[in-house]
Order: sequence, then structure tokens, then C-alpha cells
Amino acid sequence: MQCLMKTPSQRQLKVGEELRHVLAWALERGEVRDPAVAGTPLTVTEVAVSPDLKNATAYVVPLGVVIGEIGGDFKDILVGLDRAAPFLRRYVASRVRLRFAPKLSFAADTAYDNSEHIERLLRRPDVARDLEEVIDGEHKTGPEKKN
Repeated sequence: MQCLMKTPSQRQLKVGEELRHVLAWALERGEVRDPAVAGTPLTVTEVAVSPDLKNATAYVVPLGVVIGEIGGDFKDILVGLDRAAPFLRRYVASRVRLRFAPKLSFAADTAYDNSEHIERLLRRPDVARDLEEVIDGEHKTGPEKKN
């Protein structure tokens, strides 16, 4: 099966990293005055930029909080960021040299939550026992033990 997503170009990665720095700076300094966003420490973990550099998705996560634990509150923060997107687009345009300021959208970065879930699964006693069997070379390939 062929992957439909292309690997980002060096230019996309470079622009994405620059946008991440500028957006993180704006959020850290409290430039966004939307009540849903103000006072909430956010981290911009990644910015994915389209090949034409006209669209960018910023992945954000609240500092020190697991997204799954705050649920609806984080949706409110994302809505607030979307409301602030035109302001942030102008903010980015004034600080990054690009022909066009990209249209910004925001999404939750769930990678940390996913890794926490995997860690919890790996710590379960039944999974740990199975992993020990594989490491010790006792893994059985079928329902019967092979000799």
C-alpha cells in the first residue's frame, strides 16, 4: 500500500519551524487576548506547512496537562485560537519574510497522550509477561509449542 502523504520538503520544514517559534513567542507573551486562550500556558509542538506555503496547521498542547484529562476545555482553547487566527496571521506576517502569510489553523497534538497510553499498556502485567517471553526466546508462533 502506497502512502498518500509526501514527506515535507526542506523549505516546508524550515518555514514550519520559523512559524512555530513566532507562534510560541506570541502565545508566551500573551499577545492573544481571547478569553479562552489568555492565561493558559500553551506549547506549539509543531507547525505543518502545505507545499505551496499558503496553509499551516499549528499543533498545540497545554503545558503540564494531558489533553484527554481536560477534554472540552481544550476544544474551547482551539476555538479561541481559531478566532485569533487572523490576528496571529498578521503577527506572523510582520515577523517572518514570506511572500504570503499562511492561513493558520490549530489542532491538538495528541502524540504525548498516545505515547502515555502505550507506556501504560506496556506496564500491564500480562503484556510485561508476554514481552519477557519474547525477550527470553520462548515466544510461541502458534497455539502449540514447537520443538
